[in-house]
Amino acid sequence: MSDNILEMRGITKTFPGVKALQDVTLEVRRGEIHAICGENGAGKSTLMKVLSGVYPHGTYTGEIVFEGQEARFGSINASEDRGIVIIHQELALVPYLSVAENIFLGNETRGRAGLIDWHKANSEAAALLERVGLAELPVTPISQLGVGKQQLVEIAKALSKEVKLLILDEPTAALNDNDSEHLLELLRQLNAQGITCIMISHKLNEIAEIADRTTIIRDGRTIETIDMKDPASTQDRIIRGMVGRDLEHRFPERTPQIGEEMLRVEGWTVHHPTQHERVVVEDASFTVREGEVVGIAGLMGAGRTELAMSLFGRSYGSNITGRVYKRGEEIRLRSVSEAIAHGLAYATEDRKRYGLNLIEDIRRNISAAGLGKLARRGWVNGNEELKVAEEYRRDLNIKAPSVLSVVGKLSGGNQQKVVLSKWIYTDADVLILDEPTRGIDVGAKYEIYTIINRMVAAGKAVVVISSELPELLGTCDRIYTLAFGRITGEVPAEGATQERLMELMTMEKETAR
Repeated sequence: MSDNILEMRGITKTFPGVKALQDVTLEVRRGEIHAICGENGAGKSTLMKVLSGVYPHGTYTGEIVFEGQEARFGSINASEDRGIVIIHQELALVPYLSVAENIFLGNETRGRAGLIDWHKANSEAAALLERVGLAELPVTPISQLGVGKQQLVEIAKALSKEVKLLILDEPTAALNDNDSEHLLELLRQLNAQGITCIMISHKLNEIAEIADRTTIIRDGRTIETIDMKDPASTQDRIIRGMVGRDLEHRFPERTPQIGEEMLRVEGWTVHHPTQHERVVVEDASFTVREGEVVGIAGLMGAGRTELAMSLFGRSYGSNITGRVYKRGEEIRLRSVSEAIAHGLAYATEDRKRYGLNLIEDIRRNISAAGLGKLARRGWVNGNEELKVAEEYRRDLNIKAPSVLSVVGKLSGGNQQKVVLSKWIYTDADVLILDEPTRGIDVGAKYEIYTIINRMVAAGKAVVVISSELPELLGTCDRIYTLAFGRITGEVPAEGATQERLMELMTMEKETAR
């Protein structure tokens, strides 16, 4: 009998005008943690949707063999009945229902007369929560949990279905280091209990830490499967397989040409929007100059995003105090439109919720923040709008058939390029980029870094907020650290270390001044 719990043979999946998968082969051994790597748009998630029945049998060609038998799943329910459960990157939880209700949604525990047995449901949910290491009551609403805990609820939900093969799509993309490590440790425990795991991830350090084998997919084709115990299985080898070329340097070279001070923030204090007595940013002061990339580092909850959003037209917070100067003159940023008029731009960390209109095309998204440049007497020049969008599609290498392609259909890296195009088109002098490479692959990251370099080469000032310390060290000239809403340090990136940044990021509240 084969050691493989899963074999996918010659899988080909076509969408109108696009061949997403072409003759893909995947073999997963029973009891292993198998990673799948590839650039955004390579076909990883599509392959998993074929496996789990999201794309039912008949909509693709090829063969799936699970536990020695051919599988022809017509729906997600059909694959789950066989023990295959997928947890998507976009979590499928209902925020207004409780933890227990989410765990058993569609698979309710029923008692007499077909009514739900809530006592049994909560009791079983409590046992599942204990199994995944989540100390929350089953009656807690999902909306009260952070993303890390919601991931654990999704895994508890999978365990309730007697999972044999657990598929996780970018499980740590939105998690901080502590939550990521907890999740990886849980996967090890589940694996020790006999559950086979497939993990899609762009975080090569996590793959090296946890995976037994790794399959690389590029442009919808299988490139190779690597045994991670092989000394030759380096991150560089994985990157070479993913992008088809060597990335000798993860960050493009840049010779800084730093000019005069562009933006200065003094004594910036922000209170929580509803809990008005709670201070989320306290007495923050920093500067950024022409041609300079300044980083902001901090743990989750340190106040990084709150600082950025409150500066950008007070789109977050209450009772905001402090002063902002641009080229030495004080400016007022009382609204988003006022911030844009003063040459500020903010690319949010949540591009799908706040940064893009996912049901609109590339053209409309790029022009959204700078329509005034295209309008005459209240009418938008459609031909000029198309021309502008096409220029950005070409210059920023946005991979799409045309600028009329719907943004929601693009890969994460290409969506991020659309976000950057939108703000670059406003002719902003100061660009605040909040987690600009979250959830995108190493090849797309390199392109984003190149775009940042082009912006500062043109004399722009760029502020980068990132949870990835190597990214800040590789792209920035100076780095500020935040802890408990207070700036705790300012260090030149040259010569700085992750250990030094972490030391400043973890200062006790009483000393974080």
